[in-house]
Amino acid sequence: MIIVAIISFVIVQRLVEVFVAKRNEKKMKSLGAFEVGQSHYPFMLALHISFFISLIGEILIFNRQLSPLFIWLFILFLLTQGLRIWCLTSLGQYWNTKIIILPGANVVKKGPYLFFRHPNYLVVCIEILVLPLMFQAYFTAICFTLLNFAMLSVRIPLEEQALMEVTNYKEKFKKNISTHVAKDNHN
Repeated sequence: MIIVAIISFVIVQRLVEVFVAKRNEKKMKSLGAFEVGQSHYPFMLALHISFFISLIGEILIFNRQLSPLFIWLFILFLLTQGLRIWCLTSLGQYWNTKIIILPGANVVKKGPYLFFRHPNYLVVCIEILVLPLMFQAYFTAICFTLLNFAMLSVRIPLEEQALMEVTNYKEKFKKNISTHVAKDNHN
């Protein structure tokens, strides 16, 4: 029963987020925002939908049960949900599942964005790993963690490039970007 409750909660949460994202997209585009990375977005949607299909399938087919570490993983999951809400409320109208960029906007540098550039992606990474581990769905945990890393290796550079070109992103995250660029130049 707890498996059904948790997975149902997360699915409903995602559906609500799609509604919020659509509302935010409409508002941002009315202010002159544009979308970046449209070509990878359907693949990202497919990844997230496939994640839930794989998770549910693995649990049902292999009769997965709660992990012996369930309580600790569940606590991590709950903390991650707190971080998710903090990310969404910190970004406000700028939060989206798509990469929507408003030229000339001041980049949000509050909440978890004070500490690092992409806390919302961290949330997704943790969820894609922890949710299956709570139910001993190891194939889903490993497979979709790797697929998500591949997706983020495309998505994050596109987002950062667009933000650097038309917002104050470079100024706001100057130290982090300089360090990242310096590391890339040495490799």
